[in-house]
Amino acid sequence: MSETPTASAPDVDAPDDFLPINGTDYVEFYVGNAKQAAQYYAHLFGFQIQGYRGPETGAKDTVHYLLEQNDIRFVLTSSLRPDTAVSTHVHRHGDGVKDIALTVDDAERSFREATGRGATPVEKPTVHEDDNGQIVTAAIATYGDTIHTFVERSAYDGLFFPGFERWTNSNWTAPAPTDLQYVDHCVGNVHEGEMDTYVEYYAQTMGFFNMLHFTDQDISTEYSALMSKVMANGDEKIKFPINEPAEGKKKSQIEEYLEYYQGAGVQHIAMATDDIISTVRTLRRRGVDFLEVPDTYYNRDLLHDRVGSIDEPIDELENLSILVDRDPDGYLLQIFTQPVQDRPTVFYEIIQREGARTFGAGNFKALFEAIEREQARRGNL
Repeated sequence: MSETPTASAPDVDAPDDFLPINGTDYVEFYVGNAKQAAQYYAHLFGFQIQGYRGPETGAKDTVHYLLEQNDIRFVLTSSLRPDTAVSTHVHRHGDGVKDIALTVDDAERSFREATGRGATPVEKPTVHEDDNGQIVTAAIATYGDTIHTFVERSAYDGLFFPGFERWTNSNWTAPAPTDLQYVDHCVGNVHEGEMDTYVEYYAQTMGFFNMLHFTDQDISTEYSALMSKVMANGDEKIKFPINEPAEGKKKSQIEEYLEYYQGAGVQHIAMATDDIISTVRTLRRRGVDFLEVPDTYYNRDLLHDRVGSIDEPIDELENLSILVDRDPDGYLLQIFTQPVQDRPTVFYEIIQREGARTFGAGNFKALFEAIEREQARRGNL
């Protein structure tokens, strides 16, 4: 097969896995209107609205909607007042990710281990109780205004969290799920010169290791470039690529994000599916907008030279603009949505892994040229 961009060897080794993580517990978004956002994610992406917390359940200043699909949990939070941390966050960033919460066996120990190694504390270990038991949480900071909450929920048997009640609507017919299974990875954008700072931060405070490193030679087009390092915990259940802009002729996608988000933050969330063709076909039918790649990407001879044999029909991939790439462990299929709010910031990746552990390096050029076309339409290239 022909050569494709290859990730450089990791350059930060992690210490022992002193902070075991069981998975992504939930992703919390601060949004301008949680009720409407919940309907958006339900109707377009197939999430089920499972829970609600607000003034009716004892939360005076905020409302929260719990959305679930298989092992994915999103919490959509809005403020009812203009002078809260939530409203300040939305005013600055627009709709965006506030918290990537992580499931742990012992939240107090996780917090102590992380802060003892230099993590910035946000919330000390706190016990939350109701008739269904208790949950212990603690939180640390990461890039920008984003945080990680450690969640210990083994002693809790309720819906999701104390204060949440089952969401009901007698007129509601829930849209069918779209086979989104779990959060595969979350990508953060940081300012130029900050990537290595956060690589070191994750290594030292949480025991993550640098599993991949992409240079500006790997991720570049005629006009722009970026660099990326992928941090992962010991068993690779949690993967956090961190991007920073690199010098180019014009404004990169990272610089556009940083400008509109007003700082570092989560650029996109990758959600895994077992059947990307079926999932993407359904998402498109419901109105999800995706980036489109040139037809020349699907030249059968060139594609076969690069990725070898795959089980999925190329015609279907081309019709849906699904990208394919291979690494030493297998192959993957992926596609990226347009931004899901008016600011060109947060978007989603839909990914199907057939053994591959990496992130589609062979697709970088086609992907970023597609992003640049959208930047040009917005007048931001």
